[in-house]
Amino acid sequence: MSSAIPIRFKPHDRVLETSNLLSSSYHLSSSPIAQEIIAQEIIARDLAECSSPDDYDSGDEYFDHGGAGTSTLVSRPNGVAYGTIRPTTITEAAGSPAVNTRDLAQSRDAERSLLRDNHILPPKHPRHPDESAFRKLYRRLFSTKVTPPNDIGPLVSSTSTKALENTPLLQEYIRPVSPTESEEINRWEAAVAANVIKTTWQREAQTLTQYSRSLIVTFLLHYSVTVTSVFTVGRIGRLELGAVSLATMTANITCYAPVQGLSTCLDTLCAQAFGSGHKRLVGLQLQRMTILLWILLVPIATLWWFSGPILTKIIPETETAELAGMYLRVLILGTPGVAAFESGKRFVQAQGLFHATTYVLLIGASVNIFANWFFVWQMGWGFTGAASAVVFTQNLLPFLLFCYVRFVEGMECWGGLSKKAFGNWGPMIKLALPGMIMVEAQYFAFEVLTLAASQFGSAHLAAQSVVVTVTSTTFNIPFPLSIAASTRVANLIGARLSGAARTSAKVALVAGCLVGLFNCTLLSTFRYKIPYLFTKDEEVAKIVSEVLPICAVLQLVDSLAAISHGLLRGIGRQGIGGFTNLFSYYLVALPISFSTGWVLGWKLEGLWFGIAVGLAVVSTVELWYLYVADWDHAVEEAEMRMRSDDGYDPAEFK
Repeated sequence: MSSAIPIRFKPHDRVLETSNLLSSSYHLSSSPIAQEIIAQEIIARDLAECSSPDDYDSGDEYFDHGGAGTSTLVSRPNGVAYGTIRPTTITEAAGSPAVNTRDLAQSRDAERSLLRDNHILPPKHPRHPDESAFRKLYRRLFSTKVTPPNDIGPLVSSTSTKALENTPLLQEYIRPVSPTESEEINRWEAAVAANVIKTTWQREAQTLTQYSRSLIVTFLLHYSVTVTSVFTVGRIGRLELGAVSLATMTANITCYAPVQGLSTCLDTLCAQAFGSGHKRLVGLQLQRMTILLWILLVPIATLWWFSGPILTKIIPETETAELAGMYLRVLILGTPGVAAFESGKRFVQAQGLFHATTYVLLIGASVNIFANWFFVWQMGWGFTGAASAVVFTQNLLPFLLFCYVRFVEGMECWGGLSKKAFGNWGPMIKLALPGMIMVEAQYFAFEVLTLAASQFGSAHLAAQSVVVTVTSTTFNIPFPLSIAASTRVANLIGARLSGAARTSAKVALVAGCLVGLFNCTLLSTFRYKIPYLFTKDEEVAKIVSEVLPICAVLQLVDSLAAISHGLLRGIGRQGIGGFTNLFSYYLVALPISFSTGWVLGWKLEGLWFGIAVGLAVVSTVELWYLYVADWDHAVEEAEMRMRSDDGYDPAEFK
């Protein structure tokens, strides 16, 4: 993930400047150059067909923060698919979003905080002369200030130097001097150039908490739709609980993973359209992807309609397979909403409106709980009522997102329905396929466990449903933390602060260990209580309680694997993490799972033991790579990419 470099275009440069729409991309499945060429082709065709001047917004929303040499602390998470079993990261968007007013304000705040920590700006809150002993102890333990250097040196131009000379840099401030915004920018650039910006674990812990807290809420809210369904069905019976697990596995592989993977190409296309000032093209890309996904749903719906007979030929428990087929038939009605919401998320995120999804999910998750109670118990629909609640929520979410855009913010990127949405599909599909393949590959490695568990009987399949739900819920804590760590490290690398990036990485790994230990302790302590939250079946509860100790150990390596993979994305090495994950899942985890599950007769415990070993391999390999990685070289590569994006010749930096 690269620092976002603002790009400004003029109306008459719309087609000629298309090649500058992209920042370097980091793709797991294909070369960055190939991805850029495809994305350029899509945008160029759309721009050539646009004749309305309204497609271009020449307002002052975009700012140039110094060109290629700028060291801004702005970056956005992208290429994230989440909402069903385990969230995944696919690729980084090939086009860095333009820096809007909100991003710029966040960047300036981050820069200002680091300048204060390094005594280059006066403190926000000067120390009181009559400070209490408790306050002194608190400041000593949690102060974000670095140890004052002996000499900061000439950091800025003469105008700003005068301000610095009149400011007591090496002592506590009594009357803070507030420099102008331009002076702050000059001091930041000069301090970065002089390599005097440091950070502390307190500052990085505070920043990672700030970045991740809303993400954790968003991920948990989105996954709560699945959790609520499992909670409800578990109260009905063992067969129904196993059927939900089987139906969800089928839905993930055949629909949700392809939809999520294909829609991630909008991270590139919408970001480029918005970043170039052609806001109406963002809405065009949304329409085009939504129509494509809806067409894709036709064969998927056909498959789901006849899934009952198909599953009965694979699953020993005929009744469970038939119930799963019934569940999937109802879910067909929710697939248009899933496709629309996946595209809609990218539409608002390209505009920097990440909080829009959180607000929508906050309402949607609450309504989903009510819908499950109403359809299952009040209406007496039972098993099909749980599926109906999921369908209702899946269609509610895009409607709520539409209401947010229509009545709150984001409408400026919607130009109305357009016939152009039915053209220029070929390059878009070519750009989207790598993301779909990667999501499918990561999902299938875990979903195959459900298919394997079904071979052991209905009790083990029901237990698998509980175990997957529990482990997926706990994973929605370290995964958002990994996104926050990736963003922060990418920001610092983009600002040429390798030392600060290493400090942030260490803090993130410690945080990952703490989260893993917390989850491990939680599952170990309540291993006999957790099963009864989902089911009253004694046999199922017993199987779950036997598997949870393995899942508890898995929490630590799973958390470390998530954090280390996020850090690799932050330094532009996510390809290492992507291939390591696939290698460990398919060549280590699954063979061990099948061997211990069937050959040794460990059944469900054996399946999850193999996954634990595979994740241990992932975390070990990625941590070792982070340990030996040259972070200074990552800074040089980031600077080459940024300068290349702004029209410089990268060869001059070799």
